Amino acid sequence: MAAEPLGDVLASSEERRVEGSGKVSITVRVRRYNPEVREDSWWDEWEISMEPNDRLLDALHYVKWYRDGTLALRRSCAHGICGSDAMLINGRNALACKILVKDVAPKVTVEPIRGLRVLKDLIVDMDTFFDGYKKVLPYLINDEGEPDRERLQSPEERAKFDDTTKCILCAACTTSCPIFWGDGDYIGPAAIVNAHRFINDSRDHGARERLKILSERTGVFRCKTTFNCTEACPRGIKVTQAIQEVKRSILFDRF
Repeated sequence: MAAEPLGDVLASSEERRVEGSGKVSITVRVRRYNPEVREDSWWDEWEISMEPNDRLLDALHYVKWYRDGTLALRRSCAHGICGSDAMLINGRNALACKILVKDVAPKVTVEPIRGLRVLKDLIVDMDTFFDGYKKVLPYLINDEGEPDRERLQSPEERAKFDDTTKCILCAACTTSCPIFWGDGDYIGPAAIVNAHRFINDSRDHGARERLKILSERTGVFRCKTTFNCTEACPRGIKVTQAIQEVKRSILFDRF
């Protein structure tokens, strides 16, 4: 009689242990892709038991550790700060570490975020995303030389860009944008958000250069104001508002 695979033994043992413990059953359905296995993607699903307040990321860990070690995904802090585990969850972009199992049970569908090349399963190539981010010069530009003390700001000056400092570069906003899906050259909402953060910083002297970059064909005016980006942001950033403020700066404040 063939030996039962170790992953199945561990999984079934764990599920027997938790029977009657208040855990919920959830079917995790994942779009898989591995170019070494086949050219096109396919679906796999697993039924597992989890605590209701476990995160979806915990469920994916369980699948990888006990059911199928070939499942590939990104994650780092698992606390909604690093942005590594952005995925398409039941058709909406979100961080797997912020979604509770009880909110998606009894069945959840997980796919890689759209608009970026899939490398394997839930892992996408982020190079295009970060190319757009780097294009807007996302760092302080100030040629006045090193000051004798810190550069001070009033609360009012700081408030102008407070919201856009929250970006964690998860790409959830950019990959929820239908313009980005159809035009890989579009700089994307996340890049505009990070440009907004420095354009409105009173200590920065690079606003005009950034606004010129964003006024190009692939820049801010490609936005059609669908609000997908704002809805997708796991940090609650008013992405569409930031984009409109950058448009206004180009049209009225700078040129």
